[in-house]
Amino acid sequence: MRKPRIAILGATGVVGREITKITEELGIEYESIKFLSSARSAGSKITFNGQEYTVEEAKPEVFDNVDIVMASAGGSTSKLFAPEIVKRGGLIIDNSSAFRMEEDVPLVIAGVNDEDLRKHKGIIANPNCSTSQLMLALEPLKKFGIKRLIVSTYQAVSGAGLAAINELRDDTIANLEGKPFENKCFKKPISFNVIPQIDVFCENGYTKEEMKVVNETRKILHLGESTKISCTAARVPVFNGHSEAVDIEFEKNITPDEVREILKNAYGVKVIDNPENYEYPTTRDASGVDPVFVGRIRKNLAFDNGISLWCVADNLRIGAALNTVRICKRVIEMGLF
Repeated sequence: MRKPRIAILGATGVVGREITKITEELGIEYESIKFLSSARSAGSKITFNGQEYTVEEAKPEVFDNVDIVMASAGGSTSKLFAPEIVKRGGLIIDNSSAFRMEEDVPLVIAGVNDEDLRKHKGIIANPNCSTSQLMLALEPLKKFGIKRLIVSTYQAVSGAGLAAINELRDDTIANLEGKPFENKCFKKPISFNVIPQIDVFCENGYTKEEMKVVNETRKILHLGESTKISCTAARVPVFNGHSEAVDIEFEKNITPDEVREILKNAYGVKVIDNPENYEYPTTRDASGVDPVFVGRIRKNLAFDNGISLWCVADNLRIGAALNTVRICKRVIEMGLF
């Protein structure tokens, strides 16, 4: 099997830099690689595998002779270039929300629903960051029949990009020094605050972020409409790492000990669950590493056959860059490019 010709679109962004880093870490084999960005960042330099590359401006013709594009450049950019990539015989693994809910586009978490990759027609979608970590925790438990699911997310500012990271830092400093600060990335001040809104509100009173968790979970796990799912998403003053409180009602009886044992042996999951010794996962445990951490596993007191758990992950890695590169690796291994 020949090695693919790879391109990273949005290479100079926060997630693009992580994709580049993880592509090197995972030892993805390639015949050639190029790094693409907007005209503003074109010409800058990237060091990859000990070699310096010049970032090229993304134009339709640069996708000639490219097999796999890992893209994290925003929905409008993906919509612009995806048809050009597919027309030229390439495959795009897209990090934006542009194609996630299209019926003929696989929405994939590597290690969860790899077989859906075989259905691709040139576009594969990477799920929302908060959905991504949740799926690695839920998929091993799916065999007990998920009847009802309630998720509350506590999401770091890095999910909103570099400007949001800078805003948390600058707002915190201004607050501590008693100086005024004008927030631009968020509707409310983010320092020393929790904002119960991520993305815009929909007609049903939920935000788009919350509905992404609902709809993407259903698509990835192939759950029917009979499975009731609800989500509340909040932005918290944490630089990196999303946390989730997850309440699940199952069709079959399951105990906390069974959940611990299953998740200890699950792909991409690490269990830290000894609350008597204050051992449970936090965002500091997750930042910069690959596993989805799960703890606080206990019987849910409101549901029959219910389990509650706490789930933490590095949103820039598992929620975006790591899954993108893992999908790329699976595509190569399965010969799907």
